[in-house]
Amino acid sequence: MKYKIKRGDEVVVIAGAHKGQRGKVLEVLREQERVVIEGVNMVKRHRKATKENDPDAGIVEREGSVHYSNVMKADRYDSRKSA
Repeated sequence: MKYKIKRGDEVVVIAGAHKGQRGKVLEVLREQERVVIEGVNMVKRHRKATKENDPDAGIVEREGSVHYSNVMKADRYDSRKSA
């Protein structure tokens, strides 16, 4: 499947719990058909304190992934809304 959304693109979530949110694509996970969007689908992960990540120990909040079919490029979304 050819992906039209690439890292750095501005996208809008068009379906699901985060519908209407915008953000920049941080990562495209081709095998899982998912994308990671900046500031969207924030999840909490518990991180154990070790020598490597001692300052980052505790509960860390980061972006989760959204399925590729639930996002659309922002410029295409805006042109569709104005027409």
